[in-house]
Amino acid sequence: MKKLLSALILVLSISMFNMVKAQESTVPSIDPNAPELKFESDVIDYGVVEYEANGIREFKFKNTGKSPLTITAVTGECGCTATTIDGKPGWPQEPILPGKSGVIKVKYDTKREGRFDKNVTVTSNAKFPTMKVKIKGEVKAKAVTGGQ
Repeated sequence: MKKLLSALILVLSISMFNMVKAQESTVPSIDPNAPELKFESDVIDYGVVEYEANGIREFKFKNTGKSPLTITAVTGECGCTATTIDGKPGWPQEPILPGKSGVIKVKYDTKREGRFDKNVTVTSNAKFPTMKVKIKGEVKAKAVTGGQ
């Protein structure tokens, strides 16, 4: 009985050690020379805008890291928020060098009346590879044209 209990304790100890070791290896190490994406502001407030107004706005950012920043994707939370403007990506396609700035363009569909509060996800090779920025505001109701 003692041998069985000792064997069971040994097996459990090895299993626990392997689980701890596996968890340690999945924690990514942060590269101290990685690019850093720093937004001038992470929220753009449209305020109150007219129905069918220009819905394009720009998030200004700077690479404050030590190596080139590459933005790989920018996605809106829903179909009302576009990150492709006139068929082209609204973010730089070339790497942003350390100390240099750029803009990410987003477009809200201003044919949707009412308040909005939407997230935009930016994916890059930065120290924190996924970041969220936000747009918010209100679109006025469509003007009623009468002909009675």
